[in-house]
Amino acid sequence: MSSPSKRREMDLMKLMMSDYKVEMINDGMQEFYVDFTGPTDSPYHGGVWRIRVELPDAYPYKSPSIGFINKIYHPNVDEMSGSVCLDVINQTWSPMFDLVNVFEVFLPQLLLYPNPSDPLNGEAAALMMRDKAVYEQRVKEYCEKYAKPEDVGNNADEKSSDEEDEASDNDYDSSDEGMAGHADP
Repeated sequence: MSSPSKRREMDLMKLMMSDYKVEMINDGMQEFYVDFTGPTDSPYHGGVWRIRVELPDAYPYKSPSIGFINKIYHPNVDEMSGSVCLDVINQTWSPMFDLVNVFEVFLPQLLLYPNPSDPLNGEAAALMMRDKAVYEQRVKEYCEKYAKPEDVGNNADEKSSDEEDEASDNDYDSSDEGMAGHADP
């Protein structure tokens, strides 16, 4: 089945040529990080997040797995895992979409128009509905603390070594497969 493989390569090259910093996780083209900047005219402006992308074998027929590595305060992003609740990624994905759509349309729309009625972060959703000004201030605080452009590469490294330390603390013994069983951050 060379068609999904060629499409994966083409989409990844298109993303790299669109001025996004892309860093491969392994030798293959299925897992990588993308540095994503918060959209202007939003409280996320100025923040930079490292996004972990995993392409399934059936990509583009099956959606990519997307997760924030550094913390973000948002009703539709799980604060601990970085998982994203976004219909177009999770339910209505189409092979007509590509990786550039994810970073130029879907994620900016998610940050510009949060949906507090379908939250992964209940506290952020409740605060947004109760007091939008305080919510936006909290978003800006998180940007300042966790999404500084100069720190974005370091956060993924710290998280990886933390996960490795946890694995050794739990007497998890494996040779080269240490990260193979971990879910998306």
